[in-house]
Amino acid sequence: MRRLFEDELNDLHARFSEMGMMVNEAIFNSVKAFVNHDKALAHTVIDNDYHINKREVDLEKRCFELIALQQPVTTDLRMIVTVMKASSDLERMGDHAVSIAKSTIRVKGETRVPAIEQVIAEMAAAVKTMVESVLDAYVKEDVLKARKIAEEDHGINAFSKDIYQRCIDEMTRDADTIVGSMDYMLVSSYLERIGDYVTNICEWILYLKTGKLLELNSNAKEDGF
Repeated sequence: MRRLFEDELNDLHARFSEMGMMVNEAIFNSVKAFVNHDKALAHTVIDNDYHINKREVDLEKRCFELIALQQPVTTDLRMIVTVMKASSDLERMGDHAVSIAKSTIRVKGETRVPAIEQVIAEMAAAVKTMVESVLDAYVKEDVLKARKIAEEDHGINAFSKDIYQRCIDEMTRDADTIVGSMDYMLVSSYLERIGDYVTNICEWILYLKTGKLLELNSNAKEDGF
């Protein structure tokens, strides 16, 4: 019976990691579509979000079944709760990737600013690295790495502020860039929120390992423009 339960936990673990890779790909493709003005790729991101949502529902269902049927305690229960909560964060990250993709589709020939798009691409690369790192930290239950990743969210917020100021300057200089700049600010805000959800997952890694719920980077999350 214990061996069967462990197999189910390992399967849950693997499915969560797969969901994380799906979300990371969605983030990468959504920004790639936005920067390259690739509406076809943007549509692909939107269509594939169904699979991310389905995986989140499946994980939640499996978690509830394990709790109801196996009545796990201590470490096992923490792992199940972590998967259930962190998969919800991943699903929201996927939703923000969809929002970026929708921004790509919405743009209809507005004046673009390559310099700002380059910063957005750099911000997206930093976010992608954070997502990859947090998934690795989850697999290894690496608390120290989770704390370090959470600290990197300050850099994501700095990117967002930089893009915001660049957009304000550009709109002031050239009114034709107003619509496009508004989209730039939206995309950077979506990426910033993804960074916040990565921090949430870091918090769940700490909970998984220590049993304590700790808030990381609370000031960073509340920091506005």
